[in-house]
Amino acid sequence: MIPGGGQPNMQQLLQQAQKMQQDLAAAQEELARTHVEGSAGGGLVKATVTGSGELQGLVIDPKAVDPEDTETLADLVVAAVRDANNAAQELQQQKLGPLAQGLGGMPGLPF
Repeated sequence: MIPGGGQPNMQQLLQQAQKMQQDLAAAQEELARTHVEGSAGGGLVKATVTGSGELQGLVIDPKAVDPEDTETLADLVVAAVRDANNAAQELQQQKLGPLAQGLGGMPGLPF
């Protein structure tokens, strides 16, 4: 509520919204440039993703490769990518969480 019962200053609200939008875009750019890693099998398989979740690299230790058991290797790859994506989601929460809370705190917006 606005002190004194007045209407919110629309210009001020628009400026706040623009700043939050700029902050959000900057945070998203930073996430896209930041790399996080996940691993499985005690480090036999490592996946690297951007903070926004895009797979950038996959390293498989030769010890993890058994031609007779490709299913286990596939499971390790999935687990490593999942682990990396979990790390990316945590990073997103750290970077974007405060911005989302700020949006929820703006008077006049339905968040």
